[in-house]
Amino acid sequence: RQSVTKDTFRQYRILGKGGFGEVCACQVRATGKMYACKKLEKKRIKKRKGEAMALNEKQILEKVNSRFVVSVGHSRGAGGAGAGSDGQGGTQVNLAYAYETKDALCLVLTIMNGGDLKFHIYNMGNPGFEDKRVAFYAAEICCGLQHLHQEGIVYR
Repeated sequence: RQSVTKDTFRQYRILGKGGFGEVCACQVRATGKMYACKKLEKKRIKKRKGEAMALNEKQILEKVNSRFVVSVGHSRGAGGAGAGSDGQGGTQVNLAYAYETKDALCLVLTIMNGGDLKFHIYNMGNPGFEDKRVAFYAAEICCGLQHLHQEGIVYR
């Protein structure tokens, strides 16, 4: 098995930012497959005493395999249990790779196209959604929470 480093990927634009770093698009050089790379900056993790959180997130992402669950700070959804905005129940999200650099812990995830739910609430004409869409997203969030609980994971 070949080791994974930052050189395994081409880095592209930033998709989002979070408390411990940023999420950017990346591409595996060998295959051309696109992913989202969540970079958790080691300095920020240490400063906020987030070592256990970072390890816990990696372990959860290794365990979870549901199209209704996205990584906290990933570029879609309402945190850990996310609603897909593609009308198809989202896309399966998996932790594809994990590696570290001198400055960051990097989690490489299946990329989520469609943007984040907050963006859609405020940028699709009038703020908010019609009742049918709200019910659909609520059902997706419930499916995500159900999957987490079946795996023994309690989400805030």
